[in-house]
Amino acid sequence: MPVFHATAAPLRVLVPLCALLIGGCTWYHREPLAPRDTSMSARTLERIRIDPSTMPLPELAAHRFDPSDGLDIDEVAMLAVANNPDLKLARDDLGIARAQAYSAGLLPDPQLSVSSDYPGAAGTTRAFNYGLSIDVMAIVLRSANKQSADATVVKTDLGLLWQEWQIVGAARQLFVKTRFQQDTLPLLRQQRDLARTRYERMADAHRDGNLTDDTLNAALTAYSDARKQFTDAERATEQTHHDLNALLGLSPDVQLPLTGDDSVAPLADPTLDSALTDLARRRPDLIALQAGYEAQEQKYRAAVLSQFPSLSVGFVRARDTSNIYTSGFQINLSLPVFNRNQGNVAIEKATRQRLRDEYQSRLNQAYAEVAHLRADDAILTRQLRQTEDALPGVDLAARHAAAAYADHDLALGAYTDAQSAALTKHVDVATLREALAEQRVGLQALLGSAIPDAFTSDRTFIDTHAK
Repeated sequence: MPVFHATAAPLRVLVPLCALLIGGCTWYHREPLAPRDTSMSARTLERIRIDPSTMPLPELAAHRFDPSDGLDIDEVAMLAVANNPDLKLARDDLGIARAQAYSAGLLPDPQLSVSSDYPGAAGTTRAFNYGLSIDVMAIVLRSANKQSADATVVKTDLGLLWQEWQIVGAARQLFVKTRFQQDTLPLLRQQRDLARTRYERMADAHRDGNLTDDTLNAALTAYSDARKQFTDAERATEQTHHDLNALLGLSPDVQLPLTGDDSVAPLADPTLDSALTDLARRRPDLIALQAGYEAQEQKYRAAVLSQFPSLSVGFVRARDTSNIYTSGFQINLSLPVFNRNQGNVAIEKATRQRLRDEYQSRLNQAYAEVAHLRADDAILTRQLRQTEDALPGVDLAARHAAAAYADHDLALGAYTDAQSAALTKHVDVATLREALAEQRVGLQALLGSAIPDAFTSDRTFIDTHAK
């Protein structure tokens, strides 16, 4: 008849159990950093493919990305969503939140305890004590913790969507700025060259004794101002190029060929009113705050449940030195006498109140920002219309001045004044159009696709929830 030793029995159980546990573990793999610039180059940009279905706004999801014929305002926005460095980090944060939700849904591991005593007296046997227990309170709190973690994932996902909206808005703002800088820079260059020609001619006249010092100084001041204005515009253009490439994750040497119409569509009040009505149900940041509030509700619920005694139960099998076997159970119970988790309950309740106030404050701020941009839109539209109405007059005066100057019937000063007035008016129109387009993009960033695109004359968008 086979004889089983007490020392061999637990080993026969523990060895396969340990092998099973090790087999389900994740193994460590080193991931070294890349010590080089990984920004997108011009050659990479030509080969990039973007799936429109991954875009956060309906008009982007319906737009085809094709950089071979230049990038319009929507294609720039799509590239920003796909390749912006900050969005990549935000997506990593979403991955962390999902991993935390996965962790919160796991059941607690049972606890195995093993002890053994080796008596030194003759006639006695080795004593042992084997125990298996599990934290019951962790199982009770699992539901609340899982719901809180799931709500946090929703909050993080919506926060990512809101950040994508803002990146789309920023990309469109920089697109608008770049396009209008491309329009105004040649005008400012003409104005600078015109002022320089006037100053050089006057300097020649001054050397011949046909011009006073104060008149020459006035011409020099005008030339210096025009040159500074052009130089400032050049620097602003370079800064915009840098900002746009950084936003899109492109190398500094990449020059984007931007295309598209720059006309600003009219803004209809009913469209804005409808967008404002659904603001709390469609703005990702507001929905994210709602999800965060729900996550905090579950944390508060878990804190209330944690007032009850912490309980763990288990099974015990033992043998003493006189070779007597016993079987039983063990219960570990905390006594809620002093703490009772009241501190955590108060913290979670106060945190919930703060999230409630934060949501209401953000909602009120959104309404205020839309009202401000709405009023500013009306002012800019009126200013643009008035400035555009003055364009034909100054252009006609400039043409007449040019003809008279060519016939030697007009002095250089009067000719340059007429040309400079026309150029200044064109710069004013371009500046107002830029401001109106950027303001319209700002409204789009606040309301999503509920309002017309700033570069579209005839397009209708359906007001839907962001995916």
